[in-house]
Amino acid sequence: MQLHKPDVVDAATAILDNYGIADLTMRRLARELNVSPGALYWHFANKQELLGAVADRILQPARTDSTTPSWPGRIHEICVALRDALLSHTDGAELVSSSFAAGQSKLAIEIVAQLADAAQRAGVASPDDELAARTVLYFVLGFTADEQSRLQWDAAGALADEQSVLTRDTSRQFAFGLQLLVDGVAVRGASTLSSGRDGRQRSEN
Repeated sequence: MQLHKPDVVDAATAILDNYGIADLTMRRLARELNVSPGALYWHFANKQELLGAVADRILQPARTDSTTPSWPGRIHEICVALRDALLSHTDGAELVSSSFAAGQSKLAIEIVAQLADAAQRAGVASPDDELAARTVLYFVLGFTADEQSRLQWDAAGALADEQSVLTRDTSRQFAFGLQLLVDGVAVRGASTLSSGRDGRQRSEN
């Protein structure tokens, strides 16, 4: 049977979901597909490129063509969809974070662009709009990575009740942290717009 690139990504995602990122190796993947490890390199130059493809598979549900008119609503919509997508896969946040850091996830870069556009609409000027977008993305990835780690420790019975994800309203905590960042974007945007107006007034005088 001929091996196709989507088949490799499917199998890699299944290993991730069933066993976690530590077991997602090229050798393990080759065994699952009943091929030699060398056959995988016809489709992916290295493991980092493969993980990038898996990251994009994870992020696919987070792609949104929103009609939300407000920029705060847009940020909330993107981030909630992103968190949901990450939580739907074992170690999803860790894998996407690693792939994004390595520049291997096209959809993560696309999400940054969407968040940067929202920041621009808030009045944040370039290049701070991209810095704001990355800050928001880092929050979502970090929060969700911690959440998934706690879920794994919970499953092993290794966390005290007060530390357990099961006894904490993580969605409320996520919404609170995200709102703090949105408030910060609003302040930076208002400051930029105010500085622009002051500059124009001085030049007119």
